[in-house]
Amino acid sequence: MEIEIGRGKKARRAYGFDDIAIVPSRRTRDPDDVDISWKLGDYRFELPLLASAMDGVVSPTTAGLIGKLGGLAVLNLEGIFTRYEDAEQQLERIAALPTQEATREMQRIYDAPIIPELIATRIREIKEQGVVVAAALTPQRVRSHYELALEAGLDILVIQGTVVSAEHVSSDESRPPLNLKEFIREVPLPVVVGGCASYHTALHLMRTGAAGVLVGVGPGAACTTRGVLGIGVPQATAIADVAGARSQHMLETGEYCQVVADGGMRNGGDVSKAIACGADAVMIGSPLARAYEAPGRGYHWGMATFHATLPRGARVKTVQNGTTEEILVGPAHQNDGTFNLMGGLRTSMATCGYKDIAEFNRAELMIAPALQTEGKQLQTAQGIGMGARGSAAAAPAEPANGNGVHQEPALADA
Repeated sequence: MEIEIGRGKKARRAYGFDDIAIVPSRRTRDPDDVDISWKLGDYRFELPLLASAMDGVVSPTTAGLIGKLGGLAVLNLEGIFTRYEDAEQQLERIAALPTQEATREMQRIYDAPIIPELIATRIREIKEQGVVVAAALTPQRVRSHYELALEAGLDILVIQGTVVSAEHVSSDESRPPLNLKEFIREVPLPVVVGGCASYHTALHLMRTGAAGVLVGVGPGAACTTRGVLGIGVPQATAIADVAGARSQHMLETGEYCQVVADGGMRNGGDVSKAIACGADAVMIGSPLARAYEAPGRGYHWGMATFHATLPRGARVKTVQNGTTEEILVGPAHQNDGTFNLMGGLRTSMATCGYKDIAEFNRAELMIAPALQTEGKQLQTAQGIGMGARGSAAAAPAEPANGNGVHQEPALADA
């Protein structure tokens, strides 16, 4: 339903995860009977989960670990691991940066050129661990680097940007835009593209032959796109719209395109809502940045954080308080839903009586602004359980640095 926001201008109302609730059905089910696996191209994964292509989240080592747990980690092929032979030294340097200097210094760090040989090296390092290898490139650089990754053993290619469209217009004849349809047709592996946040954009991306689309513009904990550019769509509405595009694409072609919710999920409830809105899988960053094994040393940042002229992300501090395994599949020793994310999804599906992801996509939803606060006064007052509001995902800001300068608080979901 459109709402008039002024003479001559109307807008749709959109909803985020905190605005909705999943409604239990007439049936319940044993969690052990619930199937949360999904397919991407010819690959089947036990967990409907992708780890974000963030240098503070995915290294060759953590990619292997997540793969062995049943998920899929996406390595950023334009990041620290392909610009520096000794990536760990640079990650230490980034973690040690004062808040007020972080963006400027990261721009300098990421100004180092991508080393083609390192692309092949990192792909092989993941491949040697016996897991499916996925990696991300931006549309501007994908033609320059994808062949090296392909030759080294890449299994799944992710073409990722703040917003990716199937129809990019450019007057710069020296840099012709990427023709996604032609490119995907010639690449012999599954290609995932995104982000997008609307029905029509998603439908055009699906028509390129993409195996999956990423849904999300600006919802991530480290992203500032909504503040810098003023664009974005709350995730619940964005996912539902793109799932609608998937249905239309199926009617047109008979081909099923996977919908991946990218960003904005703090706990198992958010993951469950993303699937109930229509996603086939989720892509997460900040929850995995909390892992002891995460390469960011308690920090994470997005691919646009270090943009040379218009950064659209922040280096966000997290609290490292569990292993990757505990965060993804448990066991959980916290009660706020920030551990055992996949167990939360499985139990949510079982409680509502759905046997697999396709069924859960059809779950009944309700607009429920009181869901987070109703009857939770004591938890809120004490900062525990639901009152913690995902506190495990963000560390408190330091009051001042060594020069007495106040440190800015870490950004929450931007």
